[in-house]
Amino acid sequence: MEVTRRFETISEYNAFNNNETLHPLVSVVDLSKADPRLGAPTYYGFYTLFIKDVKCGDMRYGRHKYDYQQGTLVFFAPGQVAGVDSNGVLIQPKGHVLVFHEDFIHGTTLGKHIQEYSFFGYQANEALHLSERERKVILESFAKIQYELEQAVDKHSKMLIVSNIELLLNYCVRFYDRQFITRDNANQGFLEKFEELLNGYFHTDKPQTIGLPSVAWCASELNLSPNYFGDLIKKETGRSAQEFVQEKLIHIAKEKIFDIDKSITDIAYELGFKYPQHFTRLFKQKTGMSPVEYRLQN
Repeated sequence: MEVTRRFETISEYNAFNNNETLHPLVSVVDLSKADPRLGAPTYYGFYTLFIKDVKCGDMRYGRHKYDYQQGTLVFFAPGQVAGVDSNGVLIQPKGHVLVFHEDFIHGTTLGKHIQEYSFFGYQANEALHLSERERKVILESFAKIQYELEQAVDKHSKMLIVSNIELLLNYCVRFYDRQFITRDNANQGFLEKFEELLNGYFHTDKPQTIGLPSVAWCASELNLSPNYFGDLIKKETGRSAQEFVQEKLIHIAKEKIFDIDKSITDIAYELGFKYPQHFTRLFKQKTGMSPVEYRLQN
């Protein structure tokens, strides 16, 4: 059984990769200084952004493997476990890694909004594929952070480093927006598959046995992380994944309401609601009238 490498601190990660620790809570790591190593699952106790310069094995995230190509950018939030499967062969990593501890951004604007950068919750197979120009922007951002780390600490140091990290993450948001648009082949038919998934769900007994379909369940069925799934739905439709599910639910509910042999309570249970009043509240919120009023009006 493979032993998971654990890095709780920036200093531990720097030492493992033969890099000097210039600041205990943030570092730009040059992987070319690291010793050759076997791939292994790795726990990260801090935010991590990887950009690799060589093909060096399959990136693993959970149980999934991903062919980790040169020029991709991968993100991990604190507490995540990932690693490279080198198939028993020693590899010499090359590239750069930005690591920063959540304590470093506490009390800053970035600290208040870090959860909005949803790509920290993506799976490895949802990595950011950079163009050469985009890669240059990312490396320039790394270089600016490294420059500040090498200077004598003054009252401007933390603000400049945090500002550069935030700018870097905002560039990543832009580049992901581009990727959502340009990766048509990967996303082709995505909404149709989502529609089919929901239609199939509501035409089985799953609502009665499992309940309402959650966004996490839908994402899992489509082999996507909940964050990537939600962002993709938002980019494609302008609505959240939860709103999309609710609209499909209301559409099916309207069809069922026409069956006057069924009570509103029966319909609520058929759709997966544990409490009928929750169905009534959602229906009125979405249509402006209660299920009973909708039945009488139609």
